[in-house]
Amino acid sequence: MLVGLKIENIAVIESAELEFDQGLNVMTGETGAGKSIVIDSINAVLGERTSRELIRSGAENAEVYASFANIGDETERILDKMGIDKTPDKTLVLSRTLSVSGRNICRINGCPVPVSALKEIGSGLINIHGQHDSQALLSPDKHCGFIDSLAENGELRSEYKKVFVELVSTKKELEALYDSRDEKAARLDYLNYQINEITQANVRAGEREELSKEKELLQNSGKVIKSLESAYAALSDENGILAGVEDCACELETASRFYDGAKQEAKDIRTLAYELADISARVRELARGFDFNPSRLAEINERLDFLYRLSMKYGASESEILACLEKAQAERNEIEISDEKISALEKKLFALSDEIKLLSAQLTESRMNAAKKFEKSVKAELEFLDMPKVKFVVDRKETALTSKGADAIEFLISANPGQDPKPIAKIASGGELSRIMLAIKNVLSVKDSVSTLIFDEIDSGVSGSAAEKIALKLAQVSRGRQVICVTHLARIAAQADRHMKITKSVKAEKTYTEIKLLDFDGRAAEIARIAGGGSITSLQLETAKEMLLNVKQEENH
Repeated sequence: MLVGLKIENIAVIESAELEFDQGLNVMTGETGAGKSIVIDSINAVLGERTSRELIRSGAENAEVYASFANIGDETERILDKMGIDKTPDKTLVLSRTLSVSGRNICRINGCPVPVSALKEIGSGLINIHGQHDSQALLSPDKHCGFIDSLAENGELRSEYKKVFVELVSTKKELEALYDSRDEKAARLDYLNYQINEITQANVRAGEREELSKEKELLQNSGKVIKSLESAYAALSDENGILAGVEDCACELETASRFYDGAKQEAKDIRTLAYELADISARVRELARGFDFNPSRLAEINERLDFLYRLSMKYGASESEILACLEKAQAERNEIEISDEKISALEKKLFALSDEIKLLSAQLTESRMNAAKKFEKSVKAELEFLDMPKVKFVVDRKETALTSKGADAIEFLISANPGQDPKPIAKIASGGELSRIMLAIKNVLSVKDSVSTLIFDEIDSGVSGSAAEKIALKLAQVSRGRQVICVTHLARIAAQADRHMKITKSVKAEKTYTEIKLLDFDGRAAEIARIAGGGSITSLQLETAKEMLLNVKQEENH
């Protein structure tokens, strides 16, 4: 239940605080005084889309605070999900700050949250029914939603839509596979050619680099042999390096027999002589073992030329060529299993089609059962609302499967005897729309756990006896919950448990709105003003007081 609303710098409201109670809370005032701004403020704090234009001229920020009492279990469950602390006394405070920069600051119980969190939790706290709701009656697309709400088809519709989305997706996938069959056959031939060519080429990563090095060696084989032979000669000839080192070693060894200081040098030079002898032997083996095969050079050139041609088709390096092979093999595998995939998708589509038909039939049955009850209940409500001869029909036509099922539902009415029921948009007047909407809302409220209902001028276009019946119906609805109503009808204002008057004034070329809770005399004066439409006469004032007393007496009885 909404217990308090604080508004700062919203349109013509500089600052206002409103308190609400159980039962019927009514707000009245002249046109343009700011009644709709209060509703706009509530919408804003409930997370609905808003505009910077809502901020009072000259102000940097606008703020709305809404406090609630006795919140339900579902609201507490949402708080737990959001990680927001609950209060022991089941109270809740929502706030939203709007700035001219476009920035929004939203809080739940003081905890910063995104706007979407306000909307999620607000949907379970308040239902606002304004004049735009009557437009939903003119749109047949909305009528199925009314029936689903009464039938509590939320879970069934979610299950149906999930299957429907999967069905559509499967159909699209199958159609794409069907369309690509011929293209894939041609593509498969080309892929097989690529795979065979690369596979038969037996390409190895780094092969060209290895072959290029071998080619360079073969091309310089003469130089290699000559250099090896020259190096061996320089080491091993009679006057070569090895002979000189041997002589040096002998001389140092002779000296070391008498002179200890030469022993290490003699030892080192002898070691060097052994190493040189070993190197000389290895150089000789290299020279003798070097094999130059002219035909091998031709083979290398041919292979390098082939790899070059291959690289022009499939990639600059052997790694890229092999990657191309892997990609082609993967694509071929995908094409080859497409027939299996088509078969599997066809089976899936068949199963989904059976499932969607079953769910669609369940939706239709549920809607038709609810529609019968809905027709009866709405007709009873409309009879009470001074439309005794009305015929209200829920018309259902079968359609192709859509995301909502296979039902096209439209509300038809006949307001006068002898007339066939026709679409509401074609025959309902503004006053009739208001009463039909109130009747529908009252029927649906049985399934609605929201404790606060707000009606924004739902009495538009209504007067006389019909206005009296709407007033009584609003009072009846408010007995089990909180109802907040913006109205221009004296009869509705007279039924209020709490009556607030909204007035507008201009001071220093600025517009201000004031919201005042009325006592008995204040209510009488305001009801007289509404009824008279101008200056208040003593007779009008007495009539207004009598209306209030009569309402009080009826309540006591």
